[in-house]
Amino acid sequence: MTTTIATHTLDAPGATIIYDVRGTLGAGTPLLLIGSPMDAQGFATLAGHFADRPVVTYDPRGTARSTRTDGHGEITPDDHAGDLQRVVEAIGGGPVDVLASSGGAVNALAWVARHGEHVRTLVAHEPPLATMLPDRQAVTSAIEDMYETYQRDGLGPAMAKFLIIVSYDGEFPDGYRFPPVDPAQFGLPVEDDGSRDDALLGQNLRNCTGYQLDLEALRASGARIVPARGEASHQTLAARGADAVAEALGVEPARFPGDHGGFLGGEYGMHGEPDAFAQRLREVLDGA
Repeated sequence: MTTTIATHTLDAPGATIIYDVRGTLGAGTPLLLIGSPMDAQGFATLAGHFADRPVVTYDPRGTARSTRTDGHGEITPDDHAGDLQRVVEAIGGGPVDVLASSGGAVNALAWVARHGEHVRTLVAHEPPLATMLPDRQAVTSAIEDMYETYQRDGLGPAMAKFLIIVSYDGEFPDGYRFPPVDPAQFGLPVEDDGSRDDALLGQNLRNCTGYQLDLEALRASGARIVPARGEASHQTLAARGADAVAEALGVEPARFPGDHGGFLGGEYGMHGEPDAFAQRLREVLDGA
């Protein structure tokens, strides 16, 4: 049986938000699959494992189909939280289940702190919250260095530093400095095209990693919050973020197959373990 996909448009302050609904609303608890800055297409494989319930995906503001009307510049998790609330209100107001990954997990935590009554279970998969880490000063300094590189030299040199940051295994030492890196070795452009509106580097990364969670509001939200990490993620930044959130909330982090992109089934040329990931997600949503 082919699952229908309906695409909808929402007007929001400073942006037009596009979201998709697979299946029929009302036929079970909706499942939101959200990332940031990753857009809806990154969840195409995972969504296909949940044909028994409505699945909602969306493009965060400033990404893919969700265009900004307020120009460029940095966006905060609170901005994204407002958009998530608008999407949920548009589909009927919840309660919903949520799998939120990476920056999407940070945005979802910001949202649940305000509107936990709309969420049954939030699985926050690898939120890259530098603010929660013991080496936060070194990580924040490295991210600032990367951002300054982007503003000065453009996408390629900055993205090369980003790849080093996200793959670094363990705590960053005080005074961390990037090793010499050639963007070409990562297949990245060497020439600067002059643009500075990249969804990751120019809009989201600093405010996402630097976000301060309202832990008191999260504990009081009424939503079941499950921080989650990849079994193959070791001690990379985003996985350590999940561990830190779990510790702060007094729960154990759920372990999922694969690494940061464990749910991917070939999207962006990346292959995780989507079948096993989907099964684990079902178990967690069922309370296991």
